[in-house]
Amino acid sequence: MIGAIAGDIIGSVYESYCLKTTEFALFTANSTFTDDTVLTVAVADCILNGKDYATTFKQYARKYPYAGFGGMFFKWAKSDSLEPYNSFGNGSAMRVSPVGFAFDTVEEVLAEAKRSAEVTHNHPEGIKGAQAVAAAIILARKKESKSKIKDFLEKDFGYNLSRTLAEIRPHYYFDETCQGSVPQAIIAFLESDSFEDAVRKAVSLGGDSDTLACMTGGVAQAYYRTIPDYIIKEAKNRLDPELLKVVEQFNIRYCLL
Repeated sequence: MIGAIAGDIIGSVYESYCLKTTEFALFTANSTFTDDTVLTVAVADCILNGKDYATTFKQYARKYPYAGFGGMFFKWAKSDSLEPYNSFGNGSAMRVSPVGFAFDTVEEVLAEAKRSAEVTHNHPEGIKGAQAVAAAIILARKKESKSKIKDFLEKDFGYNLSRTLAEIRPHYYFDETCQGSVPQAIIAFLESDSFEDAVRKAVSLGGDSDTLACMTGGVAQAYYRTIPDYIIKEAKNRLDPELLKVVEQFNIRYCLL
């Protein structure tokens, strides 16, 4: 899942710039983890330690209140309610990558992605977005081709993945919905030729850059299996010790980077 975290950190400084190019500095002095990373680590913590998703999300959000959480999520996180709020935002998909890495069958991944999503994002689109990203990861782990991954996601989730980034980019804008960002993130992966290229392409869409790159980064890690050492180093250096501890434990448990 370090690929998702690296994508989040890389995209963090470009979210408000509507960047439309792949030529940019991967890391700057202001590059930092956001709510995408915080909740990705929370999902990993739940998987590692059998914790409840809803209560763990609340704990992490309250510990990192300035990470950039969406308004609806943060209002829920500060409340006493454990009821979901029918969201179809991309928060369910940005945090799901550990599910794709931890479970061994597509069926298990889809079921667990649903569980991780529906504690907040119980709208069908919110669940679908999380399942699509997690499914792409496990299919990539199983060394399926990009064409097979594309076909599976189009058939099972109804996403149009046949558009090109060149077609999408000029008219794309900030979109925090699953249906308006998950397909774009997957297309960035499909058109890439390396982990770094995938993340650069996701950010270049000029939208919700940290979340797009987070989703793309998780899938790209699973598919390419290697991330440049300097990207891993830069990403880990920007995590606080408690987040990094969970990341390392997850990597060891599931034999990841």
